[in-house]
Amino acid sequence: MPKTAAEIPRKSIYRLSIYQRCLERLGENGVETVSSGALAKAAGVKPAQLRKDLAHFGQFGTRGLGYNVEALNAVITEVLGTNSLQPVILVGVGNLGAALSRYAGFGKEGFVISAAFEADPVRCENADAGVPVLPAREMSDYIRRNGVKMAILAVPAAAAQPVANQLVEAGVQAILNFSPTLLNVPDNVIVNSVDLALELEHLSYFVR
Repeated sequence: MPKTAAEIPRKSIYRLSIYQRCLERLGENGVETVSSGALAKAAGVKPAQLRKDLAHFGQFGTRGLGYNVEALNAVITEVLGTNSLQPVILVGVGNLGAALSRYAGFGKEGFVISAAFEADPVRCENADAGVPVLPAREMSDYIRRNGVKMAILAVPAAAAQPVANQLVEAGVQAILNFSPTLLNVPDNVIVNSVDLALELEHLSYFVR
């Protein structure tokens, strides 16, 4: 029996996105079925890990034949909730935020940045963003009216926690945090943090 979201490890959810991208590439190349070993190799995991991850959501594949690429891709798309465009808001339209607002890849994966919010009136009027930029004071009302559950946070570290509090209070359940600080949120809110400097520091270990 498929497990509830709370019972599934976050790393398994993350790997589902990787499996989906591999399946999409296979489908584009005309591949109809794929073995667990071949799919695992393409995703960079062990076959046992692949089967364990998929088992959280049910039983898939046929012994000796493998997985139907189109069918498995459809199941993962439904599990991830990307079978229809999900509205996302962006908070902060500085250099990074403006660049994120123009990124075309979100739409390909089932997400659309419907609006951006900015506290600086000058930047709000002059931001070179790919979506409408609205004053920060309108953010909470916009979230409630449009049922927004996901947000991208690209504000300075000092502003990140107060903005996160406002997002959570308005009903946001998941935050992609580009601010260089850790956020304190309720247990029912998911935060994925992307610290670009930290990632470079990690890479520098392998550069000799």
